[in-house]
Amino acid sequence: MKQLFILVLFPIFSKTFAQLEEYEFDLSHLDEDLYNPRNGNHTDLGHLFGYSNPEELGNFAEGDIYQPLLVKNAVKFKSRTWKKAVVPYEISDDFSYNEVLKIRNAFKLFRQKSCVRFVPRVNQPDFISIQNAPNGCWSAIGRTGGKQILNLQSGVCLRQTGTILHEIMHALGFFHEHNRYDRERFVKINAQNIRPDATKNFRKDRQKESTTNGVGYDLGSVMHYSLMAFSRNGKPTIEPKVKFSGAIGQRVGFSSKDVQKINSLLCKDY
Repeated sequence: MKQLFILVLFPIFSKTFAQLEEYEFDLSHLDEDLYNPRNGNHTDLGHLFGYSNPEELGNFAEGDIYQPLLVKNAVKFKSRTWKKAVVPYEISDDFSYNEVLKIRNAFKLFRQKSCVRFVPRVNQPDFISIQNAPNGCWSAIGRTGGKQILNLQSGVCLRQTGTILHEIMHALGFFHEHNRYDRERFVKINAQNIRPDATKNFRKDRQKESTTNGVGYDLGSVMHYSLMAFSRNGKPTIEPKVKFSGAIGQRVGFSSKDVQKINSLLCKDY
């Protein structure tokens, strides 16, 4: 009788454990750009304080995706979500008091809208280290393991709340909205207007390597690039095919669909 009881409940426990497995991201479409800035250079954005979306100006993969690994291993093109949606962090002492407040306020927005929690690191092996080196705004995708840097250059990357949210969402596992595999129904990419060195920034994510989290395309997402992103001639590189009354490429804060995506990917089991 005792053995029968165990056999009946085992499938239930197995299903529960399976639901708690971390989602894995395949980053292979980013190639070596994931580890090396284009032209071998980091970009100091200090002279561009008035630019709305500074993360579009970096020399990294898609402008602001970068994982500075010294040693590449067998899982170099993969990352995972954060366990139980808890993200340990440390913030560099080089930020001013007001800058630290802006970062912490961004953390609060995630907490208000989702299950995601940012906790000061004690001894957790995996954590984000928020730094302000003079080389722009950038982050790795998802939980890559160990210490991973999220850079917010003082001034330029902290001017808008949405820029901070954008980089944090990368660290949580989100890609750029304009590169979704289903984008053709919603936007046209004008290749003739893209800088030759930035064409890779518009490669579509492959369907088998990404997820839409069951949420429709979002022109108002904080993860969407602006219409003029990486333009070579002052003409739009991204052209909407559907009517949209909001600002495309806005960096004010979360859209409603951003919140849906965060909760769908990270919070459905907690």
